[in-house]
Amino acid sequence: MSAQGGLSTLGPMIELLTNAEMAEADRLTIASGIAGIDLMENAGRAVADAACGRHPPGSRIMVVAGPGNNGGDGFVAARLLAQRAYRVRLLLLGDAGRLRGDAKLAASRWRGDLKTASGDRLGERFGADLIIDALFGAGLDRPVDGMARVLIDAMNASGAPVLAVDLPSGINGTTGAVMGSAVKASATVTFFRRKLGHLLMPGRLHCGPTEVADIGIRPDVLSKVRPRTVVNEPALWRAHFPEPRIDGHKYRRGHAVVVSGGAITTGAARLAARAALRAGAGLVTIAAPHAAFAIQAAANTAVMVRPVDGAGELAGFLADRRFNAVVLGPGGGIGGALRAQVLAALAGPRAVVLDADALTSFADEPEALFGPIRARSGHPTVLTPHEGEFARLFGGVLPTDENPSKLERAVAAARASGATVVFKGPDTVIAAPDGRAAVNANAPPWLATAGTGDVLAGFIAGLLAQGMPGFEGASAAVWLHGEAAIAAGPGMISEDLSERLPTVYRRLLGG
Repeated sequence: MSAQGGLSTLGPMIELLTNAEMAEADRLTIASGIAGIDLMENAGRAVADAACGRHPPGSRIMVVAGPGNNGGDGFVAARLLAQRAYRVRLLLLGDAGRLRGDAKLAASRWRGDLKTASGDRLGERFGADLIIDALFGAGLDRPVDGMARVLIDAMNASGAPVLAVDLPSGINGTTGAVMGSAVKASATVTFFRRKLGHLLMPGRLHCGPTEVADIGIRPDVLSKVRPRTVVNEPALWRAHFPEPRIDGHKYRRGHAVVVSGGAITTGAARLAARAALRAGAGLVTIAAPHAAFAIQAAANTAVMVRPVDGAGELAGFLADRRFNAVVLGPGGGIGGALRAQVLAALAGPRAVVLDADALTSFADEPEALFGPIRARSGHPTVLTPHEGEFARLFGGVLPTDENPSKLERAVAAARASGATVVFKGPDTVIAAPDGRAAVNANAPPWLATAGTGDVLAGFIAGLLAQGMPGFEGASAAVWLHGEAAIAAGPGMISEDLSERLPTVYRRLLGG
């Protein structure tokens, strides 16, 4: 279900595959005795069914086929649509005589008109009610050029809706990158599981609604493919989620601490603290410097406020083991004072969430942060950078000889730091130090507004205070953040998110 459509799907098909993983799933399936042409027939039928669901018989359909198996899927779809009384034309990139394997067999079953793509009056050929893009699919690993690029540009310029087969042509299935030029599809039909390129930006912008079709690949091949990345949905973390108990009480639900900045930046801590309380922490306290204590005390009710100044006082305050989660960074002020507070928090047995200024304060010496994080044992640390903070903190520790995807950068950052990394954005990636990762898909565009990151940090702390592991707790908080924004709707401001969380919880917990 789309972000605008409500609560995200709770289904089990959450694995995301790279190009190599999908190719291995195909190989294992064929090795088990299922013919490749049968998979192709099933894929083409799924595409034809999707086209039929969008346009009535008699509609004009242009199928643009490539020279590989994606083109073979297109030949199957064209044949089935013609049999269902659609007016189908097929345009092939390259020479039909050079088709090989299953694609050649699928092409031999096509009895209709077949044109070879050329630059001569190409734009005139695209008069259609629907274009089916079967050029390349997810396996593309090089920039498109020549006639392929001409075809992609012509599809985009045609004005007709485009149904992409597997993935819009020109999008890298593993990274989501645009490989020179890419089709802007109205909808996409993919097979077996979604690919990373369906969710990572900018690929996500090119896909439209994506349908996953069963083409005969058994789910048990995943135990051999062993994908490490999933869609961030409740199926990932639901077993760890802290459900309210009839015999529970506030002291069993943890006590989160939010460290406040100075007098002119107190609002960020309040947003995080209220979010931690709404997320379910039994108690929440703002640790405020003396200069901000009166402001915070007057502005909070259910959230407690205590005067705590500097790293020394914070270390003494956190010596109380009942404080089992702490947030630092929102409105904290960049510099040595916050660095010292962060190190004091990391030194004890508690979950630590570091956001905003707490990250930038270590930009000049990231290892001064990563070393203490790696030294912690059994207590989660979560870092929540946006793009700019990520570049400042991790720019000097990640390889620069390639152009890694957002997912690859997040996974490398988690391994380097020893923390769970929440790399924020429209395609937020949550990565664990052990290589597991999740890509979020439910954030609506109106979530991009001031203060929402502070709320997310609070949601994470509230769940960690209740005992969720770092990766699962961070993933759940990111999903809840998106759902709360959906519930709030356009025009939302950061204060609205915590107030919408009870609605999301009622739906998640079944009333």
